[in-house]
Amino acid sequence: MVHAEGVRKHFGRLDVLKGIDLTVERGQVCCLLGPSGSGKSTFLRCINHLEKVDAGRLTVDGDLVGYRQQGSKLHELREREVARRRRDIGMVFQRFNLFPHMTALQNVMDAPVKVAGADSAQARLDAERLLDRVGLADRAGHYPAQLSGGQQQRVAIARALAMKPKLMLFDEPTSALDPELVGDVLQVMRQLAADGMTMVVVTHEIAFAREVADTAVFMDEGVVVESGPPRQVLADPEQERTRTFLSKVL
Repeated sequence: MVHAEGVRKHFGRLDVLKGIDLTVERGQVCCLLGPSGSGKSTFLRCINHLEKVDAGRLTVDGDLVGYRQQGSKLHELREREVARRRRDIGMVFQRFNLFPHMTALQNVMDAPVKVAGADSAQARLDAERLLDRVGLADRAGHYPAQLSGGQQQRVAIARALAMKPKLMLFDEPTSALDPELVGDVLQVMRQLAADGMTMVVVTHEIAFAREVADTAVFMDEGVVVESGPPRQVLADPEQERTRTFLSKVL
């Protein structure tokens, strides 16, 4: 589903990604771990072309991200085509980014109607089903200001799912939440994983990675230091840098 070969990204003179090689198979959950500033979120944003790759190749479901190839040359896609492909990739950010003037139900059904051209009645039924799926059927008529942070994040997950993505990206989805609200969001993500959704998750929730991930990837200073099954990377890491990091967060 996701394949990265030598992916590089820089901002001015700062090399943020220094040659990322990574593969996520369909139906797998990949958790990206590492200290702040290691390039995790930047790599996640490259997957759906919110950031442009400066070198290397990145594909989602076999399609180059943000580019098309003619012969040996890559040509950047027009924004409309980038947006069309991005519909297949759901993304949930640290901040919920809900429309404050819309109810939870309206937030979830907005993109299917306005972007995908879905029938309004069907989009409403789908949105109600998704809110029920994330445990918020009784909050459909509430505005974001009337919801807790955890509830807003679950609405954001439902909103991303409304476009029926083939891949879900999560950028530290619980980092802005009070500790007591984290569990409900992680439970929704656990259920998505159980349902077979392909997921790439930037997280500091080590226990979640140990329980749910098929692959744990430890990044530092723009490179993949170590990757493999969680039981190996988290319980018996090969690299000293990984061991040092885990000793401080476990």
